[in-house]
Amino acid sequence: MDILIPKPAEFVPALIAFIVIWVVLAKFAWPGILKTLDEREQKIKGDLEGAERAHQEACEKREACEAKLAEARRKADAIVVEAQRQAKEERARILAEAQKDAAAQIARAHDAIDSDRKKAMIELSTSVVDLSVEIASKIIGNELSAEDQRKLAEKYLEEVGVGDDVATD
Repeated sequence: MDILIPKPAEFVPALIAFIVIWVVLAKFAWPGILKTLDEREQKIKGDLEGAERAHQEACEKREACEAKLAEARRKADAIVVEAQRQAKEERARILAEAQKDAAAQIARAHDAIDSDRKKAMIELSTSVVDLSVEIASKIIGNELSAEDQRKLAEKYLEEVGVGDDVATD
């Protein structure tokens, strides 16, 4: 049992050495170690707070970007809707203009046909008058003046009804 119990001659110097080392460490080394540990703790806390702030800023920026993206999508949708509306209006305008132009061309064609028909009727009546005068002069055998022949032919055409058409045209 002597092995477990220290001898007083060894115990007292070991105790004094331990106390001296402890005092020296407590006086010089321990404050440096505690200071280093405190600095490290503060640095870790600062880094954690910085990371939290960075995370908050990133979340705020993400939300702002999402809001801007949603606004851009809304504007793009509005632009598309407006473009479609304008395209429909333009299509309707072009169709209306085309129908108006077609109606105008048809009206001009009808006017041209009526004008050509009137000209043809006038030419035909003139030819009929000339031919009638010539035939009448051969049948009658008299020489009528050109004016008399024309009056006779016009009278004949009026009786037949062609003169009314020519006169009204």
